[in-house]
Amino acid sequence: MQRVCFLLKVREDRLDEYRERHAAVWPEMLEALSATGWHNYSLFLREDGLLVGYLETEDFAAAQAGMEAADVNARWQAEMAPFFESLDGARPDEAMKPLTEVFHLA
Repeated sequence: MQRVCFLLKVREDRLDEYRERHAAVWPEMLEALSATGWHNYSLFLREDGLLVGYLETEDFAAAQAGMEAADVNARWQAEMAPFFESLDGARPDEAMKPLTEVFHLA
């Protein structure tokens, strides 16, 4: 199982709404994530907008490709894009660059 961690930056003026959106993620988005291999997926948000994401998956590239093919993902990403800083034209899911793991205590 791969452990994947990534960072994004949520705009500080949109933090409350970002939290609200994630308190009510669409059921079909949750189903798509599970069906495409996203497990133990968590998002952590700091007050300055730093977002830390963590997930476990058998194959991150395959999990991303599965979501890329899911219609619900395109709608979700379009709605979430305005919440983020520095996407440079990318969707939020395209801007997720995994961090390199340097230590793990099992």
